[in-house]
Amino acid sequence: MRPGRRLAIDVGKARVGVAISDPHAILASPVTTLDRESLIDNLEQLFQSVEDFNTLLEIYVGLPLNMAGLITSSTLDAAQFAQRLAEATAVPILLVDERLTTSLSNAHLREIGKSQKDARSTIDQMAAVAILEYAFQVERNAGAIPGLSLEEWRRTNE
Repeated sequence: MRPGRRLAIDVGKARVGVAISDPHAILASPVTTLDRESLIDNLEQLFQSVEDFNTLLEIYVGLPLNMAGLITSSTLDAAQFAQRLAEATAVPILLVDERLTTSLSNAHLREIGKSQKDARSTIDQMAAVAILEYAFQVERNAGAIPGLSLEEWRRTNE
């Protein structure tokens, strides 16, 4: 595993969940859930929610493909968010497949006795944690950098 802290973002229509790793990419921890509407106008909110934001190794933005791996309107929305983020920071942005992360997070919360209603503020953070853990798994198992850069994603989807 390459050393360095990584950030994961779960982009939803109403909320954006954020999670971060430790410098050794062992532990993924929830950071915050931000309101999507205000975040669109002010990415500074995201930057302020993470200490030393500009020292991150990379940022993973969850790419919500459908179960067949096809692009949906949510996929395009997440890619547009990632593009806007890339224009606002020098930290490399990678798009990571996030199929099932929200449902896995919901299942985990049910296991610990929280309802979806009780967990609204944390479900997006948990999905971001799942994105980060998936990225760790890809890097450990395949020895490859997880996800696609925005340029690679555009090339493969033209």
